[in-house]
Amino acid sequence: MAEAASQDLLLAAVFVSDAQYNRNIPFKTSPEAVRLYYLYNHWIMRTATYFFIFLNLSLAVFEEPAVYPLPFLVTSLVEVLCLLVFFGRLTHFAKVTLRNVFWKDTKNICIMVAILLSLTDLAIYGVLRIYNVRSIRWSRIVRPIFLINFAESRQIRRAFRSIRNTLPEITYVFLLFMFSLLMFSLMALKLFGERNLQTAEGLPYFKNYLEIVFDLYVLVTTANSPDVMMPAFDFSSWYALFFIAFVIVNTYIFMSLFLAVVYNNYKKHLKNEIRKLAYMKHRKMIEAFNLLKEEEGGQFVVREARWKQLVKLVAPDISNSHRELLLHISDDEQKGFVDKKSFVQLADLLNIQVITLKIRSHPLGQWMPRVYKSAVSQFLRSMVRHRGFVWTYDVIILINAIFIALDEETPYISYAEWVFLALYIIEILLKVYTYEPRAFFGKNQFWNWFDTLIIFAALTATILNTTLKSTTKYNSQQILDIVFILRVLRLIRIVDSFQRFRVIMNTLINIVPTMLTFGGLTLVVYCVFAIIGMELFHGKIHFFPANSNAPHALECGNPALKDSLFARGKYCKNNFNNFASSFIVLMELTVVNQWHDILCGGKPKQGLALLPLTPAILFANGFANVTVQPAKLYFIAFHIVMVIIIVNIFVSFILEAFFVEYSLEKSEVETAIEQKIQELGMGVQEDELQDEQLLVNMESAEHDLEGEGGAKPQSKGLVFKIASKRYRTVDALLQRMFEAEIPLEDEGPSLEEILNLSPTAAVPSNLTLESAA
Repeated sequence: MAEAASQDLLLAAVFVSDAQYNRNIPFKTSPEAVRLYYLYNHWIMRTATYFFIFLNLSLAVFEEPAVYPLPFLVTSLVEVLCLLVFFGRLTHFAKVTLRNVFWKDTKNICIMVAILLSLTDLAIYGVLRIYNVRSIRWSRIVRPIFLINFAESRQIRRAFRSIRNTLPEITYVFLLFMFSLLMFSLMALKLFGERNLQTAEGLPYFKNYLEIVFDLYVLVTTANSPDVMMPAFDFSSWYALFFIAFVIVNTYIFMSLFLAVVYNNYKKHLKNEIRKLAYMKHRKMIEAFNLLKEEEGGQFVVREARWKQLVKLVAPDISNSHRELLLHISDDEQKGFVDKKSFVQLADLLNIQVITLKIRSHPLGQWMPRVYKSAVSQFLRSMVRHRGFVWTYDVIILINAIFIALDEETPYISYAEWVFLALYIIEILLKVYTYEPRAFFGKNQFWNWFDTLIIFAALTATILNTTLKSTTKYNSQQILDIVFILRVLRLIRIVDSFQRFRVIMNTLINIVPTMLTFGGLTLVVYCVFAIIGMELFHGKIHFFPANSNAPHALECGNPALKDSLFARGKYCKNNFNNFASSFIVLMELTVVNQWHDILCGGKPKQGLALLPLTPAILFANGFANVTVQPAKLYFIAFHIVMVIIIVNIFVSFILEAFFVEYSLEKSEVETAIEQKIQELGMGVQEDELQDEQLLVNMESAEHDLEGEGGAKPQSKGLVFKIASKRYRTVDALLQRMFEAEIPLEDEGPSLEEILNLSPTAAVPSNLTLESAA
C-alpha cells in the first residue's frame, strides 16, 4: 500500500512538473517508465543533447571546405559519436512513451531517417575519398533536423508550424505580387527596351526581360534605388513616374500586405498553440489531483502532508519558508487540506517568482550604534534613499557623457574627469554606508557591481595613465577610452527611471527567450543555405591581400570578374569558400534594405564609371557571373524565406509583445500570493525597503533599494515580494488568458482532441480569440 502511494506521488509529481514547464509528452505510467521519464527530463540530459546537436552543426567549420581544417578521420569520428548520442536519446524517448504514439510521431521518424542518411553519406564519402574521388557531403543539409525535431526544441518546432500554417495565405499574396512584378517588367521592356538606353557602365538598359524582372525585384527591397532608375530618368524626367508607381504598389503596398497577412495568421495560429498548452496543462493538473485525492466532508481534497511531499518532489530547490507560503495560499483557511481549485493552480504558483528577503541590520549599527543612529547619520541615509539622490546622479552621468565626448587634450576636460571619478566614488561609499553591504553587493545586484567595477577600473587606469605619462612616453589612453565607453552605458539606468521607457525595456527583456527561438530558426535557415551555397559557389571567388602578385588577384581569382563592379568594389572576401564566410554573406543579404550607398573601393579602370552600389546586387551579379545567371534564384529564394517570411514573423511577435505588455495586469494567482504575504505581515513593496534589510535574492538594481517612503521597521526574519512583471513572458500571459476561461469542472478534451485542435475549432464558453488579444 505504501509503495503504491509512493508511486502515485511520483507520477503526480511528473504531471505537475509537465504542467509547470508545458511539456506535452505522452509517457507510460509504469513505475519504471516514470523514473526513466524523470531521467529523460533531467537538465543534464537536456544540456548534453543540445551540446551534441551544436557540436554536430559546428563540424561544418572543420570539414572541407573548412575554416580550421581537421583530418577527415577526426570529423567523421565526432559525427559518428553525435549520431550515436542522438540514437541513444531517441531510444530513451521510445522507452518512456507509448509505442503507437512514438511511431506516429513524425519528428521521431525524421530523426531516424536523418541518422540513417548521415551514416550512409559518411560511408560513401569515406570510400570515395580512399580512391581520390571528389564527392559532395549532401547529408550535411539534414543536420539542422536534429535541432528541430528533438523534444527539447518544441519552441522552434512551434515557430516552424507557424510558418507552415502561414504559407497558404502568403502564397496567394506572393502570386499576386509576382503578377504585379511581371506586369511592371513587361511595361519596362516596352517603355525602355527600344530607347537604346545604356547604364553608366555602357551596358544595354532594360533589354532582357529576365534581367528586368530581377532588377525590379531588387528595387522592391530598395537595394538598387535610385541607380536602376537613373538611365531612364536622365532620358526623360517623366519616366520617374513609372518607378514611383512601382515602388508605391510593390514596396509599400505589397510588402505591408505581406506583414499584415503574416501577422494575422501568426497571431491566429499562436493562440491555437497556446490554447492547446492551456488544455494540456489543465488536464495534467486534474490527473495529478485524481492520483492524490482523498474524500473529506463530501468533497475530494489533497492532504497537507501529501501536498508538501509533492511540492518537495516537483521543486526541491525552493526554501522551506517559500514552501510554507505556497501552502498558506493553497490552504487559505488552514483546514489541513488543499481543495481541487487551489490544487490546479499549483503549477502557476511554482512558476511565479517569489523573492525572499532576509532582514539584517547594518554592521556599523552593531559596531558603532550611537554614531550610526545619530541625527546626522539618519539625515545622511535618508538623503541617499531619497529619489532625488538618484536623479542627481543621473544628471551627473549625462554631464559626464558630454565631457567624454569633448576633447580630452584640454586641461580643464582632463581635470573634470577627476571630479567625476570623485563624485562616483562618493556615491558608492554613501550607498555602502546607507545600505547593508551584503545587500548592496548581493549576487543579483548587477548594476551595483557594474558601477563599482567600472568606477574603480577607471580610477586605477587614470592613476596608472597619469603616472606613466609623467615618467615615460607611454600612453594608455586606449584603456581609458574603453572604460569611458563602459561608464556611458550607465545611461541605461536612466531609461529604467521612466515608466514609458520601462515598458519598452520590459518588452525587450520579455522577448529574449523568444529571440533565442528565432535565433534557432535563423540558425537552421542559415545552415541550410550556407551548405547549399558552399556546394554551388565554393572556389569560384577567392580573396587575395592588397599586395598580392597572384594571377587574377584583382579579379578575385576569376577572370569572369574582370572589370566587374564586384571585383572593383573589393568584395572578394564575401564568398562561400567556407562555413564562416557563408554565414557572413547570408547576414549581409539579410540586412538587404539599405538606404545608404556603399562606394566601391579601389580605382576603376579608365572610362568606367564609379557607381554607388549595395551588396545584394553585387553578390547576386558577382556569383551569377562566375557560374550561370540562374544562380540569382539562390539569392532570391534566401530573400523570400529569410526576409519576407521569417523576419516578418519576428516583427509579428514584436507587435504582439508590445500589445500584451501595454495591457499587462497581475493574474489572479499573483494577486492571491501578494494578499497572503500582506496578511502574514511578511510583505514589502519595491520602494519600501529599509536600509537594514539584506536582499538575498533580489532581482533588480538599486532602484529596488531606493524610495522616499518606508515600511515599518521589521524584526529579523523573512519577508517576501513578487518579482517584477518584467519576468513574465508573452506566451505565459496568453496562456493565462485562455486558462481563465476553462471551468474547473471541465477536465477538457481528450489528448487526441487537444492535439488536433484547429484555429477555427470551438473554444470554451465565453472564450473567443479576441478575448485573448
